[in-house]
Amino acid sequence: MNTAVKPMYEWKGLPWKKIERAVFKLQKRIYQASQQSDDKRLHRLQRLLLHSRSAKLLATRKITQDNQGKHTAGVDGVKSVPAKDRLALVNSLQLTRKAKPVRRIWIPKPGKAEKRPLGIPTIRERVLQTLVKFCLEPEWEAKSEANSYGFRPGRSCQDALKAIWRSLEQKPKYVLDADIAQCFDRINHQALLTKVATFPRLRRVVKGWLKAGIMEKGRLFSSEQGTPQGGCISPLLANIALHGMEQALQEALPAYTRTEAGKRVYYRVNLIRYADDLVVLHADLTQLQKAKALLEAWLLPMGLELKPSKTRITHTLQEYEGQAGFDFLGCTIRQFPAGKTHCRAYRDGTPFGFITRIYPSEQSLKTHQAELKRVIHQHQTAPQEALISRLNPIIRGWANYFACGNASAAFRKMTHLTYLKLWSWAKRRHATKSHRWIAHKYWKVDFGKWDFSVSKANRLYLHSQVNIKIHTKVQGTKTPYDGDWVYWATRMARHPQVGTTTGKLLKKQQGKCNWCNLHFRSEDQLETDHILPLSQGGNDQLTNLQVLHRHCHHQKTAVDLSQPSGINRGTPCQGANPRRSRMRGNYHVRF
Repeated sequence: MNTAVKPMYEWKGLPWKKIERAVFKLQKRIYQASQQSDDKRLHRLQRLLLHSRSAKLLATRKITQDNQGKHTAGVDGVKSVPAKDRLALVNSLQLTRKAKPVRRIWIPKPGKAEKRPLGIPTIRERVLQTLVKFCLEPEWEAKSEANSYGFRPGRSCQDALKAIWRSLEQKPKYVLDADIAQCFDRINHQALLTKVATFPRLRRVVKGWLKAGIMEKGRLFSSEQGTPQGGCISPLLANIALHGMEQALQEALPAYTRTEAGKRVYYRVNLIRYADDLVVLHADLTQLQKAKALLEAWLLPMGLELKPSKTRITHTLQEYEGQAGFDFLGCTIRQFPAGKTHCRAYRDGTPFGFITRIYPSEQSLKTHQAELKRVIHQHQTAPQEALISRLNPIIRGWANYFACGNASAAFRKMTHLTYLKLWSWAKRRHATKSHRWIAHKYWKVDFGKWDFSVSKANRLYLHSQVNIKIHTKVQGTKTPYDGDWVYWATRMARHPQVGTTTGKLLKKQQGKCNWCNLHFRSEDQLETDHILPLSQGGNDQLTNLQVLHRHCHHQKTAVDLSQPSGINRGTPCQGANPRRSRMRGNYHVRF
């Protein structure tokens, strides 16, 4: 007789709504305790979250079900955990100071010959790291600086670019464009653990991950410094290591005013950082050179240094050392002289106008062009539909990233270059046909425009079709853990990485998943779903589309396959309100 105790719920029937709410409530209390510098209450709440079954369930789901790299194996060779084994994994989770080493793999850097080292922990270690991240992230979100944007919830590259634009809005400035050499690989362990400053048990767990070692080609190497890229907690630890840089500069270089041509000018140092890439802006060259020396001295105790080949001083408007402007996060940021109707600045006592431009850098254009060329070359014999379906996500993603700047000229250029590559692709397939025949076979005329398409529903998405947007920067030190859902709701559908269709659906659903009735959050993986599947007569119209969590989409797909006939809108999972229609749209949004 089997006397094993069966769990109350199977994995698919767990009350995920209650689980997510329980975890978030504890995270919000941790955030508030950190804001009030109440370390005793902070550590007590963190211990409570570490032992919470809800947090363990949520961490397991993120790694084994939602994560993009869920099929990547560590040193134990385990690539995935099926649903039937996930509860057993949750029951066996326990924080210990001993950790298995990470598996070292090398991936190419975009547009470069050198490769980037990744350290892949086992699935079990990744779940534990996510659990610890649940505890540490709210604490450090309350402490983080306003101009730190990399690997933080609710923040993006566009926020960092907008912060630079605001700093340059009133006057041209000198710029220290810097990069930290091998930031993840050189962080001093002892300095990092001292900075984390958590309770002893959690400190020992983090130290165990840092000292776990690296397995490469069957050989074990010790890890005396750095935090391995590929771990779930590594970006958070890197942000903790670099925390305080902006405050140190502002304390050492206080703001002051100076009279120029009868007008008082306000000077203030601005540091904008995205992970290990940073820029320092100041109107005075001498002060900027002091800032560079201060940064080098500040990084030294952490075991880091600025990379000489990627660190330079330039000016946003005038040429300095043969260059004007700088590149940051794939964009070129530069100012150009303009008419007197624009903002006023002074050079040698003479007023002149200027305008700030942020547009895709030459390297970004070349990399994107090479990617399109590679895809088109790989589909020389493929059907036109396959080529379009492969190119559209690449073009949409690239164009949406740069749509918040002055990218119209770059979009027109990429549209023209894409057309030339597609024309060569079409001529190669039909070498004996006339140009007129080839054009009418692959291009359709729609309102006087030639579209590379098979039908109206299956056409190539052009760069020039993307509308330029004005991005609204995240306010100050705002974070999703502060509970201001009205503020985060207004940002959700307008996020630069959210497409037009997804944005409309999010607005229609008012920020909630139609399957589980939970609010979307910044770290959630979203997927667009057909309410009535195409196999049952559905279409691609907006009225037949909805946005779901990735795990909810998996559940709905299983229900659709089990009920092949009739209209099936699915049934909400445990915790949703069955009385409320999922398509109604009268919800409050959380992001």
